[in-house]
Amino acid sequence: MAPFGKILLVSGLVLAGVGLLFIFADRVGWIGRLPGDIIIKRENFTFYLPLATGILISVVLTLLFWLFRK
Repeated sequence: MAPFGKILLVSGLVLAGVGLLFIFADRVGWIGRLPGDIIIKRENFTFYLPLATGILISVVLTLLFWLFRK
């Protein structure tokens, strides 16, 4: 049961970190408004695809995981 407990603990910490990012995302105005993000607004419909933001977050997380792995 110890490995399962570790997995639950790490998952909880990751979820808490993501929650904090969502709370403080308003203070960082450029997140979600990068030039590669796609926003389509119609009368009763809004489509938002954060393409550039997703790529940026992926690169940052990859670098962090790579640094902590060493």
